[in-house]
Amino acid sequence: MIDPKVSFFLLELLFFFFLQLGSSFCRQGKRVSSFLLPATLSSRKMATRAALKFVRECSVYRKVKSNNISKHSFSTSSSTTTHTPQPPFPKKVTQLSKKGRLFTGVAVGLLIGGGAYASTVDEATFCGWLFSATKLVNPFFAFLDPEVAHRLAVSAAARGWVPIEKRPDPTILELEVWGRRFTNPLGLSAGFDKNAEAVEGLLGLGFGFVEVGSVTPVPQEGNPKPRIFRLPKEGAIINRCGFNGEGIVAVAKRLGAQHGKRKLETSSTSSPNGDEVINGGKAGPESLGLILERIRLLYADLIVHTNHLQVINISSPNTPGLRQLQGRKQLKDLVKKVQAARDEMQWGEEGPPPLLVKIAPDLSKQDLEDIAAVALDLRIDGLIISNTTIQRPDSVCNNPVAEETGGLSGKPLFSLSTDILKDMYVLTKGKIPLIGCGGVGSGEDAYKKIRAGATLVQLYTAFAYGGPALIPKIKAELAQCLERDGYQSIHEAVGADCR
Repeated sequence: MIDPKVSFFLLELLFFFFLQLGSSFCRQGKRVSSFLLPATLSSRKMATRAALKFVRECSVYRKVKSNNISKHSFSTSSSTTTHTPQPPFPKKVTQLSKKGRLFTGVAVGLLIGGGAYASTVDEATFCGWLFSATKLVNPFFAFLDPEVAHRLAVSAAARGWVPIEKRPDPTILELEVWGRRFTNPLGLSAGFDKNAEAVEGLLGLGFGFVEVGSVTPVPQEGNPKPRIFRLPKEGAIINRCGFNGEGIVAVAKRLGAQHGKRKLETSSTSSPNGDEVINGGKAGPESLGLILERIRLLYADLIVHTNHLQVINISSPNTPGLRQLQGRKQLKDLVKKVQAARDEMQWGEEGPPPLLVKIAPDLSKQDLEDIAAVALDLRIDGLIISNTTIQRPDSVCNNPVAEETGGLSGKPLFSLSTDILKDMYVLTKGKIPLIGCGGVGSGEDAYKKIRAGATLVQLYTAFAYGGPALIPKIKAELAQCLERDGYQSIHEAVGADCR
């Protein structure tokens, strides 16, 4: 007897297989059931008849076989007493076997009929089904070690085993920042795809942008395991990974390949005068590696979009002494070195990529004022607010896991990071685009970040718990919030609570 938990696990894997199979066909621009039956009413009838015929033939076959067995087993000669040799009496078909065949027939019928029905729906509806179906698979990851689950999720996205968003984003979410067009303001923060393995798959999920990293000059293992801890009831995670990654060389190679592929796709579908991505060489994604090498910068991120954006990460709580670079003098010296190294390079017509700085939520009022002054003085292109916190809010204090060392992310970080976001928006006078990050798990959360001063929004922990289905949900809710309050665009709502 198979254990129920094992059965459930096997069913989930089977469902996941069909989900990815459907996603693969959808990604190729084909109807998922085009290989099953044509999308007509007669095909549905055909599917039903096929299933019923399968079950009926199973029953008829067994009846005929039973009758033949009876004739051979009990026939004798009336003229002699010598019995003819009889074949061995076959084993009786058990009731379990009958039910098994019936179940198989019904399953095949449902599969064929379901495929026929799926072929009659439009692509947007089917895409919605795929994203909703991930809710059934996502709980499986909760039974795994957090780092193993993370590794599997990255691998799935890298191999295209995730749904692809075919539905257009609401037009109200479209915006332009740093001369770059974003179809929506929702991005994935650093830490998920540290080595740029799954950029295309993650962008395909519907994110407006993806932050890769943090990236280090050389490969490193990071801190000892275990180093990731879940707080599911609080919707939070504590991590102390310590910048584990493959290094800038591996990341640059992957991004360079994707960069070139995207350029070919763009050039093949647009005119020569159209908007092109930055060419290879020093203007490509490997430019981050050159900057790291020239200024001996230890850690940086890269935001992947149509054109790349560079992020200086000086706010991780898991590296001793790193947050000291947020001091006024230290930050000013660091940013000058990065800007000088960047400006020495050759760039395309659009110029060098924007440079952003990621700060911590655990800063004093004076620290915020110093960072704002440096950002305005050196014309930093943007700030990401914020990284994880070393604080433990009241909502997590009763959880034993909260005693683990590391940065806390998720719902408990929302209020703290949003307050810092408001302060920085006021201190920078709304002149610098801000990316709000920390505790975003719904469209309403994203909307509050925007009203607090964020032009773009990032999430991570909520995505780890909610899976791909969370992305279209947040975008739809955010569009509803904007329309509810009478805004025509994201830009109109930015900093509304600070005016």
